[in-house]
Amino acid sequence: MQHIYYKGTDETKPTLLLLHGTGGNEESLIGLAKEIDETANILSVRGNVLEHGMPRFFRRLAEGVFDMEDLIFRTKELYEFLQTSAQQYGFDRQRIVAIGYSNGANIAASLLFHYDDALAGAILHHPMVPRRGIELPQLSPTPVFIGAGTNDPMCTAQESEDLETLLSTAGATVTTKWFNFGHQLTMPEVQAAKEWYNSIYA
Repeated sequence: MQHIYYKGTDETKPTLLLLHGTGGNEESLIGLAKEIDETANILSVRGNVLEHGMPRFFRRLAEGVFDMEDLIFRTKELYEFLQTSAQQYGFDRQRIVAIGYSNGANIAASLLFHYDDALAGAILHHPMVPRRGIELPQLSPTPVFIGAGTNDPMCTAQESEDLETLLSTAGATVTTKWFNFGHQLTMPEVQAAKEWYNSIYA
């Protein structure tokens, strides 16, 4: 998978896995990651699917309707990429924290839904429930931050609430913060994610 890797300056910190939204790329969330922790390793990945020329991490059939077969395949592809990247760059595979926005948050959530050892934690900005009706792996005590917009037209409040419930039921420690905005990623949300991150990893 096309990606960028930056080695951090503090080996006690986790590796930040950056997963962009639709139309983004491996450069899109670098500034966000530096804002949250400028000392951590960064592994920023570009999605392998194109929708009207815009990179994504998996196909969708319509807005809000995921191609489940492709989602499962792409989740496995990303999971395996993390294994090989850890070997290639020499970071701790067990200490990856995802930072995903929109489509990137959805594939990060899908990693949690399908693998008990994919992520050590996750910051999910405006995620949806990747799959319903499946049993999740044991996620205790994986910390997860969800940033949600009360007026988000693409990701309803119900989606965020359902995702929190599903992850919590599987043992994850979920913190959801609400903002009176739409689907955009705002500085108050980034600040809340940073405070959450520092409370765990600083």
